Formats: sequence, C-alpha cells, structure tokens
Amino acid sequence: MMTCKQIHAIMQIPTGGTGTDLSVTRRRLHKDKVVFVMGATGAGKSKLSIDIGTRFSGEVINSDKIQMYEGLDITTNKITEEECRGVSHHLIGIVDPDADFNADNFVSKASLAMKSIVGRGKLPIIAGGSNSFIEALVDDENYKFRSRYDVCFLWVDVAMQVLEQFVSNRVDRMVAAGMVEEVGNMYNPNADYSKGIRRAIGVPEFDSYFHAKYSSSSDQKTRAMLLQQAIHGTKINTCKLALRQVDKINRLVDVKGWPIHRIDATKVLEKKGREADEAWDELVAGPASLIVGDFMRDHYSGFSGKAESDGRGVREGEMVAVN
Repeated sequence: MMTCKQIHAIMQIPTGGTGTDLSVTRRRLHKDKVVFVMGATGAGKSKLSIDIGTRFSGEVINSDKIQMYEGLDITTNKITEEECRGVSHHLIGIVDPDADFNADNFVSKASLAMKSIVGRGKLPIIAGGSNSFIEALVDDENYKFRSRYDVCFLWVDVAMQVLEQFVSNRVDRMVAAGMVEEVGNMYNPNADYSKGIRRAIGVPEFDSYFHAKYSSSSDQKTRAMLLQQAIHGTKINTCKLALRQVDKINRLVDVKGWPIHRIDATKVLEKKGREADEAWDELVAGPASLIVGDFMRDHYSGFSGKAESDGRGVREGEMVAVN
C-alpha cells in the first residue's frame, strides 16, 4: 500500500541586514498560521485535513504516533496515495519499526516540517489522534510555538455509541483487506509489545493466535476461536483508545482552556454512500471551511482572539460560531 509523498525540504530563513526584502520583514511581524484537526480514531480527521488542504493550499503533518512507523499500513490505517487527493503528507512511515519515537522527537520533526511548509507558502495542517504529541508541540517549555504561530483547533467529534459501531465495522474491513496476514508476517514469539510499532492496536491482540497457529499442538478449532478473540480484542481496545482520546481533548478544553471548535460528525457516520458524502459536506467540511476561512482572514487569532473569550472551546450541544 502506497502512502503519500514525504516532503523533506527545509525552509531557508533570511539573515536580514542591508538589502533585506521589506515583504519578509512584514511577514515576520505576523504569526504564521497552523490548523490542527483532532478527534478520536475513526471520526474523520484524515478526511477533513485533506478537505482543508485542498481548499486552503495546505499540507498535512501526521501526529499519530503509530503511523510514524514504517510498515503495517493496513493495521495502522495509514492513508493511501489515492485518499490523499494530491495533498502532500509528512511524518508517515518515517521511523524504524523497532525504534522508540517520543513526543520530543515529534516536536523536532514537526517543527521542521512546519517551517518547510510555511516557507513554500502553504498552510500546515496537523492531524492525528496522539493528543500528547500535539500538547507537547503547542505548550513547549520555551513558548516557541505560540510565539511563532497562530492556531485554529478543529475537533471532529462523534457520539461514542455510533463511533463504536463504525470502529467495529472498520476492523472487519481491515481484516478483509489482509490485516491478519500483515501482522503475521512480522510475528515474533519473543517480541516486546511495549516498543516500536508492535504497540499498535491489532498486533499484541494476535499473539495467542499466532502462537497457536505455529504450534503443532493446537487444532483448527482452537485457532479459529483464538482468531475471533483477537479480532474482538482489537475492536474493544480501539474503542478504549477512542474514549481516551476524547477525554484528553476535553481536558485540553476544560483544564488548559484551549479554544477548540467542536464539529459533530455523528449523523455522517449514521449514513452510507451518497447520503454520507452529502452529510459530510454539509455538517463537517462546510462548517470547518468557514471556520478556517475566518481564521485565515484574521477574524480571530488562536489563543489571543475571541475564539477563547469565554474561556472554553465549543462543547457538546453548542453551535459552532462563525463570524
């Protein structure tokens, strides 16, 4: 499965001095723009980030820690070249599967990617479910990020009971696409599931199944039972992950006061086919584009503008305010 083209160019910062372009000086007086697309797994973050990228000449920086690793494209649900629709993506499949990759590593690489994107006149769009990585980037100790960038936070939210069914169906589609075989190809009975890509949901859950599959003492009935248990466990743990992701977003709103725009995509996931596409445009992509459009026109400015005037983000049951 092919993933999006990785961009590695680094922006060259003018050194100033005599003859410095006045347009460069003016740009320095204003913060650059960054859009964050947040939400639980399966809610539609990748799709929305690409919609924004196509409408506002943006490029996406992945902030899903497991998708940073090379390999297991089906299991980690990496976006495909076709799904990218021409929008360049960064930080997907760049880390050795057995290596450690932490928040500090992400901040370093994401910062370089943002500089590169801004240097080419594009909008950086950071999308992914690892909210700890996002928090480390935005709330860095030296205040470098907020001093340089204005931010717009979008939260694609889905009612949990609807999301759970969607996630269950998605795991079934992943299995049909070859997830079990993909995980089996890297199975190691002595593997450490606390490191690297083997932490991905859908890998440790299959350990007992593959142990039995490659054991001469197990029968077909036992292996079939263990396979179903592994698939069920993958669904359960994915739903647990979604709950943790939503809890973290709520903490960023309630405790840290992040001005996060909540966009409800529940009705989209309740529909199928053309109806789902129409609902997405009306209820998610449309409102998000209006919010980002205002943001790009400086109608509000991240942490310092009226988006946080009441000290809260957009919460359950509230309308997204677009001025």
